[in-house]
Formats: sequence, structure tokens, C-alpha cells
Amino acid sequence: MSKRSPWFWIPTVYAAEGLPNIIVTGVSVVILLQMGMTNTQIALYTSWLQLPWIIKPLWSPFVDIFKTKRWWVITMQALLGAAFAGVAFTINSSWWFQCIMFFLFLMGFSSATHDIAADGYYMIELDDSQQSFFVGIRNTVYRLAVIFGNGVLVPVAGLIQRASGGKVAFSWSLVFFGLAGLFIAIALYHKFYLPVSENDSPRNLTTKETFKTLGRSLSTYFTKFPLRETIVAILFLLLFRFPEALLAKMSPTFLLRPASEGGLGLTSEQYGLAYGTIGVIGLLLGGILGGVLASRHGVKKWLWPMVLALTLPDLVYVYLSAGHEVGMGVVTACIFIEQLGYGFGFTALTLYMLYFSQGEFKTSHYSICTGLTYLGLMIPGMFSGYLADKLGYHQFFIVVMLFCAITFLVTALIKIDPSFGKASGKDKTIDNSGNEQ
Repeated sequence: MSKRSPWFWIPTVYAAEGLPNIIVTGVSVVILLQMGMTNTQIALYTSWLQLPWIIKPLWSPFVDIFKTKRWWVITMQALLGAAFAGVAFTINSSWWFQCIMFFLFLMGFSSATHDIAADGYYMIELDDSQQSFFVGIRNTVYRLAVIFGNGVLVPVAGLIQRASGGKVAFSWSLVFFGLAGLFIAIALYHKFYLPVSENDSPRNLTTKETFKTLGRSLSTYFTKFPLRETIVAILFLLLFRFPEALLAKMSPTFLLRPASEGGLGLTSEQYGLAYGTIGVIGLLLGGILGGVLASRHGVKKWLWPMVLALTLPDLVYVYLSAGHEVGMGVVTACIFIEQLGYGFGFTALTLYMLYFSQGEFKTSHYSICTGLTYLGLMIPGMFSGYLADKLGYHQFFIVVMLFCAITFLVTALIKIDPSFGKASGKDKTIDNSGNEQ
């Protein structure tokens, strides 16, 4: 077994996990907006791109059976490089929309599979103490990849557009050629520097045994708690982020569209700084604060403060869309506040998913939980653009605030052990990178 230090591969593996996710679920919104699509179209099409992360539990057992986790990690990175190249080659064509949607879906399925393999490899290659030590590193690298997506790639595309006289497709083609080269390089790097673990071998299960295990995993998910508690949990996972599902697709378009269309008219560089950099820093700080407080007092004590932090800061968009002039400093501060609250509030959802996933098949059950939360984002997100186009941004953001009542309702229904989340004598480390948007 190779004794190569985890520092040689953890940062690169988790950068490769975070970057495709933010490109497929976040940067794609900016691309379609700049290519001239309406809010209705943008929300509908980009919401569908979340499908791979919803259904990835269905094929995760097969990653255990066929080939090694190392093979899956390297292969998916190479496939992601090919998908990036596909966008670069076709975005200038007359069939650009159909082509890039195909390649974005390919990225989504490759990235979701990479998530499964990378997390599995992490657990078998590292011992418990190493996993605890590096969990903060991997989460930080993942978030830095998110910053790179919105905070670097979007501004770079904007600079190229200005230098080329406004050629949007050309600018994104160059960006995706760069991403293709990056991921091919990452795959080659891991071919030589990702350790070959003696524990990383395919499980000797037949296809019948695989489906039997998958069936047991699904059935126990719905039967390990009383029926009412299970129904409440599913409703909570589906609806807790309902306001966010509406807001997530439309806040970037609001920031980037010109004032004549109801937006703030930020440049790509301003967007990258405010939303992709300062906003993500707020998200990180909120998440750290939420984790610290929950570990001290348990998640139940902080549940309602977290819910209020998740929802009430959305008011900043009502303020920004009211029609008065606001400076860049005010815009940046508002986004920071909103993302800080979201990072703090999202801790409640993460810890509840961990609580509900306890017991046998905890990894599979947590994966099901994350799939349900993605579904809860996908369906409302599809219609968010239609609402924004019909109502206008200001009225749309008011409606988002009204829908916060749904979050309050499902939170009031759940039950959670008051001691859950508290740090005990033996430290337990929670990994909540979760690929959340």
C-alpha cells in the first residue's frame, strides 16, 4: 500500500469535486442569461441539471461492485475534462443550446459519480484520526472551488467579452477549453499520485445481491422510525429550502440583468466579487459558527435561530429590488448578510439529515436525504423564473418571503433528540460538504 501523504491528493480530489458542481448548478445560470434566455427558460433548464444528484443513490452500490474507487475517481475526472471540451467546441454552433445541455448533464452525472467514489476512497484510504484531521481541509477546498467558479471564471469570461467586443459564446468557449485542460491534467496527476490502497477493491457481490442490498437500504429508510415521523422527515427535507429553491436561480439573474429589465446591472467582475467571493466567505463563516454552536449546545437549542437566519436575510433582496439606487458596497454587504445567514441556517438541515440517517446503512440513508433535498430545490426552482417574469423582481422577492412560512411549518413538526450534535468525550467530526447550492 502506498504511504504517500494525503496532502498530495486530498486538495486536488476535492477541488475536482466542487468545481463541476458549481459550474453545472450555478455558473450555468450566468451562461444562459448571457446567451439571451429569459428567466423562465433559465430556471426550468438549469433546475433539471440537478437531477444527477437527486438520483445518485440509485447507482452508488454499483461503484462498490465494479472496479476500484481510485479507478472511478480518475475516470470521472477524465470524462469531466471531455465534457468541458464538448461545451467549448459546440457553444459557438447553431445547436449550441442542445449541445451544452447534453454536456452539462454529462458533467452532472460524472460529477455525482465522482462524489460517490471520492468519498468512499477517502474513508478507506484514511484511518479515523486522519479522516477527522482532513475533513476541514476537504470542506475548505470544496468551498474554494465554489469561489473559483463564480468568483474567477465569471469575471474572466466578462473580461474576455469586453476585449473581444462582446462575444459571449467565444468567451465561454475559451473558459471551458481551460477547464478541459485543467481536468485532464488533474486526471493524469491522480493516475500517478493517487495512492493504490490495499482496501480499495471491488466488492464480490452478484447483481442479485446488489439489488437485494439496495432494496434493504431503501426499505429500512422508510421503516426505522414510526410512520408519522418518517412522513414529517420527508416533508421537512423536501420543503425546508422552499424559499431558497425560488431564490437561488433568480438572485444571480437579478444581480446581472440591467436596470431596464429590473435588475441591478452588475458587471461580471462585480458579480464575481460580491456573489462569488464575499458571499461565499459569508457562507463559510456562517457554517463554521453554526457547527460550533451546535456542537456546544446541540442542534435543537439552536434550531429556530438557524431557521430564522436561513429565511429572514432574504429580505435584503426585497430591499435591493425596491427601485432606489444602491451602491456596490451596499449590494456586497447585503449579499454577505444573506449568505452568512444561509450558512448558519443550513447547519440545521445538515445535522437533521445526520440524525435521521443513524443506524444501519447510514451512508446510503444520508445519500437519500441529500437526494430529497435536491428534489426540493429542483421542482420549485423550475417555476421560479416564470414567477419572476410575471411578477417582476420586487414582487417576486416578496412572494419568496411569504413562502418562508412553509419552512417554519415543517420545522415545527419535526422531532430531534436535544443531545444530538453535542460534542461528547470522544470527538466526532461531521462532514457537511454535501454539494449544497
